[in-house]
Amino acid sequence: MIIVTGANGKLGRRIVESLLERVPADRIGVSVRDPQKAQTFADRGVRVRHGSFTDPDSLARAFEGASQVLIVSVDRMGDETVRQHRAAIDGAVKAGARRILYTSQIGAGASSHFQACRDHAATEEALRASGVPFTSLRNGFYAASGLQLAGHGLESGQVALPADGPVSWTTHADLAEAAAVILADEGRFDGPTPPLTAAQALTFADIARTAAEVTGRTITRTTVSDDVFREQLTGGGAPAEVADQLLGIFAAAHAGEFAAVDPALATLLGREPIALNTFLREQLSHSDAR
Repeated sequence: MIIVTGANGKLGRRIVESLLERVPADRIGVSVRDPQKAQTFADRGVRVRHGSFTDPDSLARAFEGASQVLIVSVDRMGDETVRQHRAAIDGAVKAGARRILYTSQIGAGASSHFQACRDHAATEEALRASGVPFTSLRNGFYAASGLQLAGHGLESGQVALPADGPVSWTTHADLAEAAAVILADEGRFDGPTPPLTAAQALTFADIARTAAEVTGRTITRTTVSDDVFREQLTGGGAPAEVADQLLGIFAAAHAGEFAAVDPALATLLGREPIALNTFLREQLSHSDAR
């Protein structure tokens, strides 16, 4: 049985939907913190069980009978994140899984400027130490995150952010489909995958330019200092730790950590991945329609 964690989340839900197009529902199980929110999957024949990375006993039941376990990384950063990932790895090992898959990120490395990439690197080390074959999905940076970071600026007409660099923004939909393809074809990758990215790496200046074309408004990209950006975030109520973590994204992008592009994702999908410009046009058109 293929077990997918975090199946109520933005990526996990899409992975299960894509898996259902490839394998019978009775071969899929999901591990979720709130089974009621996954009722639509249960109605379609997917095994739904409660599982939490902070409760090893729950994982033992949620992962029962697993041939493969896909661990969707938690949406936070720091030591607690890595501890939770290790708990999930331990649960998969104890369940007898033949392979463990994990949603990592391009730029994963112990010396990355971005905390999440350092967390991914630590989790990949735990996977290597587990003794079980694993696949680490080196996903491109989420296009939705780029839109979120630029969001206020796209509305105001002034995308004022710290210095950045090219980023291979990639959609949740494409990454979810790729994960499902890899799960359905067990053993396709051993260890970290090549970068799973769209075909271009673009900057926030590119995002502003495309947004201006779509909306017909004047949108410019300006650079602010790290201190100004930090003050803006903390002044808006964000904790200082969160502000520093977000600054890490820009520092990593400026250092070229997210600039890699690779044909691997297109090969898995059998088509070109969704381009950032296409994604932006769709999202901004919907926004204007509302």
